[in-house]
Amino acid sequence: MTTPADSTNRHDGAATGAAVVLERCDELATHSSLPDGLIERVYLSPEHTAVNALAAGWMRHAGMDTWQDAAGNQCGRLEGATSGLPALLLGSHLDTVPSAGRYDGILGVLTAIAVVERIAASGRSLPFALEVVAFGDEEGTRFGTALLGSRALAGTWLDAWWELTDEAGSTLHDAFVAFGLDPAAITSAARTSNDFVGYLETHIEQGPVLEDNGLPLGIVSSIAGARRFQITITGKAGHSGTPWTHRRDALAGASEAIVAIERLARDADLIATVGHLEVFPDAVNVIAGRAEFSLDLRGRFDADRDTAWQRIETLLEEICATRALHVAVHQTHSAPAAHCSDRLRGVIAAGIRATDGPDNWPEPLELLSMAGHDAMAVAHLTEIGMLFVRCAGGVSHHPDESVTEADVARALDAFEAAVLALAAEHPAVPQDPA
Repeated sequence: MTTPADSTNRHDGAATGAAVVLERCDELATHSSLPDGLIERVYLSPEHTAVNALAAGWMRHAGMDTWQDAAGNQCGRLEGATSGLPALLLGSHLDTVPSAGRYDGILGVLTAIAVVERIAASGRSLPFALEVVAFGDEEGTRFGTALLGSRALAGTWLDAWWELTDEAGSTLHDAFVAFGLDPAAITSAARTSNDFVGYLETHIEQGPVLEDNGLPLGIVSSIAGARRFQITITGKAGHSGTPWTHRRDALAGASEAIVAIERLARDADLIATVGHLEVFPDAVNVIAGRAEFSLDLRGRFDADRDTAWQRIETLLEEICATRALHVAVHQTHSAPAAHCSDRLRGVIAAGIRATDGPDNWPEPLELLSMAGHDAMAVAHLTEIGMLFVRCAGGVSHHPDESVTEADVARALDAFEAAVLALAAEHPAVPQDPA
């Protein structure tokens, strides 16, 4: 395990509540590369440095020892009944998409810190340590490959990623050096399955199911597997007056493909998103000679998703052959579906039930997450569980992301109760002989 570089361990004052968590979300939102109150915070940027420093301070206030690992993830640890015990890992991410909201990932990090603070303040002695991790890159906004922070922790980092480039042409390797990290030390960020007893993550739902059911909290059953592709269709640029019989219009081919992909995915009960489309030479009176678009393909079962992708590949070839175009495909991301363990789903359910008041909410609802999460990478090391928090309108990856203080308060209570429920069923730590 990485040795904490800052072992300042202190706690003072009352435990952090929902109002403070939301204030901290607002404070983190001020660290952005975009103007006019819009939020964008990418991996290995000055904004990343700033939010890691804030998170580290809040971790220390909560009673944790802190360190930044070799991948730029901000970490904290509160020892259990004896020092050196395996830890229950809690966390999420602090990076964002462009023009983001202020809760996706961020709320999970701050909830984890607040719950550790509550447990430290209570003086409880747990049969495992508690660790919090604020992952530096979940979204993949800067370098196009998601889950870099959690994959480093999980030990599944790929050396091929060092050559990834951002829009400015900087490689991931160069960005590491500029951030003050040593690329050669990346393996020291990797943890082992013996380090952890499990991983719990709180996250906004990023969907409307909880709101539609009138529920503040829910349990994630599993996380859909995702594959991402960059697809390039090449034709021949030409004057807009070119006759139909002589056109090789890359944009028309891409448009036909995108509509067909949507139809195929709907029929297969999958999610397919084309979020980026770029045309060359991009002039009003010129036939497009090249069109590039992204595809994000997700499904509950990897086999169904992969079968659908094979059909999409065939469809792309057929469309391009008919239009005398060429298609090239590059896969940029692949993550298998991740199942949340029965044990951790059970403790989250117990945590939600523990928050029930006179209103008597129904039995906790389980739901599939079509959005990807750091838990998918951590599942390589240990069992995972996730608590969802209601998000207004199901809106996420947008400035209109919104949660209520009441729901956050309930999430804090449920998350703390889940940790304590796991502690109650965990084997007791042997006591040293007198």
